[in-house]
Amino acid sequence: MKKAGIVILLVGVFTTLLTVFTHAAREEIGEFMKPEIVKDNEYTVNWHLYAGIGMIVIGGVVFVLGVNKKDEKEILKK
Repeated sequence: MKKAGIVILLVGVFTTLLTVFTHAAREEIGEFMKPEIVKDNEYTVNWHLYAGIGMIVIGGVVFVLGVNKKDEKEILKK
């Protein structure tokens, strides 16, 4: 669980720092004789700052309250 908490925490930090993600894709429209007709499309993904902050909080809680495998074995023995 602690590893999952760290991953969620790091993703939250990443999304907080980068609130806009732009991706360019090349799309082939058609062919006319030899040259190809190609169009470049840009896609933009925006998310709120609160999403990243929420992920940081959730990742921190999962990390702090996470159970280790050693603790899990002791709980099962009792």
